Parts: sequence; structure tokens; C-alpha cells
Amino acid sequence: MTAPTLPGLAPAAPTPVAPRPGSRAARMALPRSVEVLKEIAAEYGVCVRPLAMRRTDLDTGLTEVIDLPCGATREDKCAPCAKKNRRLRQAQIREGWHRDDEPLPGPEPATEAQKSLILFRAHLEFSRDEAVRGAQWDQVTDLDEAIREVEEAIAAEGLRGRVGPPHATDDEDSDDESGRRRKRSTRRRQDAPELPRRKVERRTVGKTYTASDGATFRPSMWLTLTLDSYGPVRPDGTPLNPDRYDYRRAAWDAVHFPRLLDRFWQNLRRCEGWNVQYAGCVEPQRRLAPHAHFAIRGTIPRDVLRTVAAATYHQVWWPAVDVQRYTLDRLPVWEEQAAAWVDPDTREPLTTWTEALDAIDDDSDAEPVHVVRFGAQVDARGVMPGTGDAERTIRYVTKYITKHTGDVHKATTDRQRKHLDRLWQQLQLTPCTERCANWLLYGVQPKKAHAKLKPGRCKGKVHQRDTLGIGGRRILISRDWSGKTLADHKHDVRAWVRALLGAPTDSATAGQLVDDQDATAERVRHAWELARPDDPDVGPLAHRLMRSISERARWRSELLAAKDRAAQGSTDLSATQHSAQHDGEGTQ
Repeated sequence: MTAPTLPGLAPAAPTPVAPRPGSRAARMALPRSVEVLKEIAAEYGVCVRPLAMRRTDLDTGLTEVIDLPCGATREDKCAPCAKKNRRLRQAQIREGWHRDDEPLPGPEPATEAQKSLILFRAHLEFSRDEAVRGAQWDQVTDLDEAIREVEEAIAAEGLRGRVGPPHATDDEDSDDESGRRRKRSTRRRQDAPELPRRKVERRTVGKTYTASDGATFRPSMWLTLTLDSYGPVRPDGTPLNPDRYDYRRAAWDAVHFPRLLDRFWQNLRRCEGWNVQYAGCVEPQRRLAPHAHFAIRGTIPRDVLRTVAAATYHQVWWPAVDVQRYTLDRLPVWEEQAAAWVDPDTREPLTTWTEALDAIDDDSDAEPVHVVRFGAQVDARGVMPGTGDAERTIRYVTKYITKHTGDVHKATTDRQRKHLDRLWQQLQLTPCTERCANWLLYGVQPKKAHAKLKPGRCKGKVHQRDTLGIGGRRILISRDWSGKTLADHKHDVRAWVRALLGAPTDSATAGQLVDDQDATAERVRHAWELARPDDPDVGPLAHRLMRSISERARWRSELLAAKDRAAQGSTDLSATQHSAQHDGEGTQ
């Protein structure tokens, strides 16, 4: 029954009626117990899609199924694991941002055994060179095998890296199918400003400033780098004139943005003269172009940052892609006898990758197929350690690392969806690497071409709709930022919890048999294998989640109690010290 309406007035909204008890509508209004269970699991930080691993004790033969976290880094897969990874990244950035000491000590001196192995490796290299000069190829093969064994012994002895690069005949990742490495001119472009070059010092900490009152402080910086404009856009990120928006350049810039960032840090270190350390992330802007936020240890003048950004570029020396010779309805075909891709009409082989690069080398007027540059917008500001601004900045740099690239800015209007479609269509036709199948659309066989290539359907991440051309790593942290990997930070958190609870640390059990996942284990005690969901000893997922929630709830209670005891102990200690101080003053 609806309320009566007067002439000329809009009808009143119908009064909502509660569903009849026991009806389907009433049942559907009730929350599902499974969803509530997953919400509680997320609240307690329990992985909602654990991996069931079967662990067998090799001494006793006892077998048990243990749930391990999936370790997902995105919320759409597992929100608890993604949030845990985000907290670890925040701890990693926080620990390395305002350091006043070097995170990594110098290497230890080499032992006599290590020096002997290096000397023996040098003798083998000399013998191999003589064998090559004398065309004694059977000896070359034997010496290569001996060199491989010695290099394995060198690595087992505790030396990092390789003594020398592999020989050209063994290098499968050379720049050319023929094994020849191509050299490009290192002369700077005429349209890029010159940069001063200084010898880089072996330090990673910034400058210390001293105030007039003698106080010292060491600030750091926050930096944002963006790409150039491709046309005017609206506040929602869509172009004012889609026909004049340069989608091709936007796609190429997004694909090669990681190389541009690497070149920027290389130029900045050479310009400043010390090993600048950074930690940041890459994410899309509202216009869908990638940009990067970085925390920089130490301070650098803003003018220097802007100058280095303006002078940084990356040239892509690839074959020309001005004309698309083939379409998706008319593609080259694979010729089995020639082992090459040929034209569908003339059956002539397409230009090989080596021939295409040779044509570039032989042309003195050749230009790079694309040049990536930064935009004019460079945002840089100082951040003091231990302030609220520093914590807000750390949360901001990790704001979107748990989301998929395409989920950072959701397309909610038709104009935004069309903008995304036009960019994605251009990314589908853009070559991503030297082995990309899209080269066949431009009449060039990619490097190491084979019959399984599908032109226009490359499986690279940059061609997917959700990546927006950002195919590389989104979290970028320099090597000497904190001196630790993410696994090291996990170990630190575990050690802190054990120390707070009074549990034995890893050092206390170093001489005993421990879990084989620990680096201090003397021998492997357990054998691990992935259990199948239908195995009889693997229970239902709901039962496993409830057990994990109960265990995590007890852990949380114990941890909170330990924190209260630690806080109470520090308070009692402070009161004792305060009382002792007063007693001492009274005695004096």
C-alpha cells in the first residue's frame, strides 16, 4: 500500500517492508558464515588461501600437514599476506632512509685457499688461450670443463660473483645470434644538456648539517618523477582531444620507463659523486602514464635533481616500426624447411633480427626508433627523520603496492574506459623486447624466432590490459639501502617477537638440529612436499582456517601480555633510577 499523492506532486517513495520471516529474502539478508570466517581470518592476519605442505621427519618418519602462507602481494589474491608484505616494505624503507652509518661492511680479506683457486683458474685460462691459438679444439673442450669445475669450487669456497665472463662461444645471451656484441656511440645527444661527472665515492650516507647551537641533523629527501605530456587532459585523466593524444609515444614510454629510471640514478650518482641510495615504487597516474615516488637517503639540491632529470634519456636502438606491414587478419607464416617466418603471398623470408640491426649499424644517419624522457614536473622536498611527515611519506610510497596496476585508478566513466581501450590497443601492437612476437607485424623476425610465436598476441606483461604497460618490478630499492633483503627483515621481525616472548633465539639453537628452512641447520632433517587438496590427511579449508585463527588469537594474547610486561618493567626501571638519582642528590 502506497501513500496517496496530490495532483502535480511526484509520487511518494514506497515504504520499505521487512521480508517475511523464514522467506528466501530473509535468509539472503543474513551474513554467510564462511564470509564471516574469512573476515575474522583477515582481522587476525591469517592467510585465507594457505598452501598445505606435508612435512616428513627423516629421523622418526612422522608425517604432518602444515599450512604455509601463500605469500601473495596483492589484496585481490590474499589480503592478509599482502598487508604483511606491505608492512615489511615499510619497515625496509624506514630502516634505510635516515641511516647515519654504512649498511654493509667491507668484504673480508681473501684466504690463501681462495687465492690458490683464483691462481689455478688463471693458469687454465692461459692454457685455453694457447689451445685456441693452436686450433687444438679437443683440448679447448677439456679445458672448458676444467674451468667450469674450478669456478664451482671457487663459488663453494665463499667468493661472490664470477672470476671472468663466459667465453663468446658459451654465451647464449649475446646481443646477436652470431655472438657478436654491438657497440653504440656513447656521445650525448645534442638536445640534452651536459652533466658534470665526478668520481663516485664509496659512501651511501648523506651530508650532516650542524646548527649554530652545535646540534647536528641529517635530513633526507622525497622525490617524484613523471613522464612527459602526450596532450592536454581533463581532471579525470582523459584527453581533451583523443584524436590528437599521442598514444603511441605513451605506450613506448611506459614499456621503457624502467630503463629511464636506471639511467637517472646512474647520472645522479656520477653528477653528485657519491653512491645515492633510493627506495620507491612505480604506479600509474590518473592519465594512466607511469610515474615513480622515491625516498632518497641524504639531501641533494633541487636544481641538481631537475637538471639531471632534464638531461636523462634512454635511446631504443631497434628496427623502425613506422609502417605496419601485416595485420591480424593477414599475418606471416612459419616455413618449416627454411625455419623462418615468410610473407604469406611471396613466401619470401622476413628480415632477420641480425639483418635489421646491421642495417642500422651501416646507416650513418640512423636515429633511434624511440627516445624516452622525463617530463618537466619534478617534485622534491626534504624530510626530517623521526617526524610525522616521514611516516606519512612511507605510508604514501607503499599505498598502492598491494593493488594491481589496473586497480589503482578504476575506470568508472565511459570516457575513462575508452581512454584505457585506446592505450591498450596501442600496447598490444608495441614490441616489448627483442624476442617479442609483435615484430612480425612490422616485417622483422624477432631474435631467436620460432614457430610458436603469435603476432599481436605476445604473452609479455606489458601487453596485458591490467598492467598499463608497466611490466617490470614496481618496488625499486637500491642494493645498499638497508643491507638486507625482504627475507632478512622477516627474520628480524621473528627474532623480535621471540625475544619479547622470552623464547629461544636462533643463536641458542645453532648447534642443534632445526628446521631445514633455517640457514643454521647442520643437515636436512625434514622432507617437504606439496599436499593435494583431496589427500585424506588434508582437512577442509574451513577447519584449517579455524585452527589457524585460534592459534593466531593465542599468539596475539601472549604478545600483548609480553608487551605489557616489558612496558611495566621499563616503568619500574625508570622509577628505580629516578629514586636512586634523588637518593644520590640527598647524599651530596
